[in-house]
Amino acid sequence: MRVYVPATLRIASELLNAKRLTPGIGFAVTPTLREWYAEGDLEELEYAALTEAARASLRLLDEDAATPRRRVVLAADLPDADVVWAPDLDRAAVRLGGAVPLSAVAAVHVDDPSAAETVAAAAEAVIAADLGSEDSQFLVDEAEGHELLWYATQELPDLLG
Repeated sequence: MRVYVPATLRIASELLNAKRLTPGIGFAVTPTLREWYAEGDLEELEYAALTEAARASLRLLDEDAATPRRRVVLAADLPDADVVWAPDLDRAAVRLGGAVPLSAVAAVHVDDPSAAETVAAAAEAVIAADLGSEDSQFLVDEAEGHELLWYATQELPDLLG
């Protein structure tokens, strides 16, 4: 199953060094997401899950002021048995039952460096947006207007270097 794991550049570096990552939550095409997204093919549903993971990356950035202000999402192909739906958290949320090996990561999605200022403002505002602040939601929406760039896992050393 394709799972989108929210991360930061620091977390991506840890993945590269340890060859595995132990996150607790990811995002995927879940039954709840399919029901919510009444129409759309698998590609559109996966994009919706990727978008939810990118927002979760903002929450990670909010917690870690030392990491560069760029959203990161790891796209990993994991065994179905390692993924449990978590509709209590989000319509696309899943709990991951084990470590994500680097070999399972199919791609890395990262903001362009030019988005850093917008992403920084969104990271500071994401919790208030989650709680209903329209002004904060505007800042998050601005960050979500930046498309994440696609990198192959082989490009991680250059991306992080």
